[in-house]
Amino acid sequence: MADPLLKLTNVSKQYDSLDGAPPVRVLQDISLEIGRAESLAIVGPSGSGKSTLLNIIGTLDRPSSGQVLLDGQDLSRLDELQLAVVRNRQIGFIFQAHHLLPQCTVLENVLVPTLATKDTEIRNGALERALRLLGRVGLKDRLSHRPGQLSGGERQRVAVVRALINGAKLLLADEPTGALDRASAQNLAQLLLELNKEEGVTLVVVTHAADLAHKMGRTVELSDGKLVAA
Repeated sequence: MADPLLKLTNVSKQYDSLDGAPPVRVLQDISLEIGRAESLAIVGPSGSGKSTLLNIIGTLDRPSSGQVLLDGQDLSRLDELQLAVVRNRQIGFIFQAHHLLPQCTVLENVLVPTLATKDTEIRNGALERALRLLGRVGLKDRLSHRPGQLSGGERQRVAVVRALINGAKLLLADEPTGALDRASAQNLAQLLLELNKEEGVTLVVVTHAADLAHKMGRTVELSDGKLVAA
């Protein structure tokens, strides 16, 4: 891949045991390149290391060894404050639980990530971008609603817009359809792929749902912390 957005080289992760037992290996020598505006599914059985890998890609966790490059930047050289800036500006997160603030409206929830950025261009254009994206996902009539007044599918669509509000290059989704009914899950999957193309954002999805994985442009499989299919 000539110019990947994300490049992992020999990434491993282990956790030390508290009782003196050998360390627990979660990931072993993962090397993977993910292209710009690509859509990728990470699949594998429970305990295979999928969420750990996603957390390392998203800078929520650090590898024990190996290198992670995001848009050519070596993330291992950044301190925690610098990583927080990368997460805010370059990476959007969607989880199985939407993590919306219950006391805030839809529009307020979407704008929360913009409060942490010092980029005046993003902050000045945030409201216009929020309104455009909320309209794009079919929520222009829900701006003043609170999460408790929305369906599960609507709450996840708000979470998607919140993840994109700062112009992320990389959108990470951990079981995004896991809490949704079949129809809502299919609608969300289609929406993610459409936004992947329209916004030019790289989409990486961890999922147990075979139908969601099959919709992605490429699938990689983890087993016992190792990449067994790519």
